[in-house]
Amino acid sequence: MLVLVAAVLLLGVLLGTVAHTPLPVSLIGAALIGGWLVLFAVRERRARSRQHRPQH
Repeated sequence: MLVLVAAVLLLGVLLGTVAHTPLPVSLIGAALIGGWLVLFAVRERRARSRQHRPQH
């Protein structure tokens, strides 16, 4: 029993909360994080392209 508890604890530490949540909740969270990262990348790319434009 102690080995089982240690294995579950190690799995939780290695995988984080994803190991303890149902698959649909994990997928929704992953989609939200992915969407936020895409929005962030688009905003950063636009900001950098504005900085590099020559001003007339």
